[in-house]
Amino acid sequence: MFGWTIDEERSFAVLDAYARAGGNFIDTADSYGRGGPGGAGESERILGRWMASRGNRDELVIATKVGMSPDLRGLSEATIARGIEASLERLGIDTVDLYYAHKDDPDTPLQETLGAFDRLIGEGKIRHAAASNYSASRLSEALAIGERAGMARYEALQPEYNLMERTAYEGELAGLCEQNGLACLPYFGLAKGFLTGKYSRDGELPDSPRAQSVRDSYFNDRGFAVLDALSEIAGEHETSFAAVALAWLLGQPTVVAPIASATSSEQLAELLASVELRLTPEELAQLDAVSG
Repeated sequence: MFGWTIDEERSFAVLDAYARAGGNFIDTADSYGRGGPGGAGESERILGRWMASRGNRDELVIATKVGMSPDLRGLSEATIARGIEASLERLGIDTVDLYYAHKDDPDTPLQETLGAFDRLIGEGKIRHAAASNYSASRLSEALAIGERAGMARYEALQPEYNLMERTAYEGELAGLCEQNGLACLPYFGLAKGFLTGKYSRDGELPDSPRAQSVRDSYFNDRGFAVLDALSEIAGEHETSFAAVALAWLLGQPTVVAPIASATSSEQLAELLASVELRLTPEELAQLDAVSG
């Protein structure tokens, strides 16, 4: 959202509220902000200026990505080398904690990609490498190659995974994460905002750049059954739809932390409530049933 749907001042307010609440893990990418006036990389710039103004870099875990920026696509050695230098400059830091291959690049050998990440680890420019948007077969191959000398090992996976998008992750990908000790950090934890409660059967679409996509994907019997279940469970716990949806993700065996976006401190508070929310086995089963 930073540099796209909210400006720097509002982004700082969200980040300040997150830090005050004890949040320390921030996920961005070299392509984020591309829909806003600052273009691709603006999210990193805003985050970098915030860290510099607050002097809190050492208290944070920073994740960013390479491979999907409009002017720097793919995962060749040259692209990765250029990508990290640009991200470090925009962020104003010396080391990225978690550096993702943003999207699999079938045109580049995995050995080249993983070798490039290993060199960055050796140079101290990143601490760990990770994967996003990989199929199970390609991730399995990458993990095998990552065991070789001179190759980086992927330590985490960032897939699209939420109550509305379960099929692609559950099964082989989840099994690979469990078997290989990979942290799962799902993106679109709230299904592009559908699981926040701001969408309804008969209501007008909210003012959101993702609203039409949400309508096309989730306005169906299954989607509204999920919203009904969220409403019931949120009412029982006196909390928000978003907190329940994220608590369901946190209840999944391989998930370390779901990723969700906030555009205000008020939205952020709803998301953070998921950390303390404990769903009962019956509630988890109810959400499994309606979303399956």
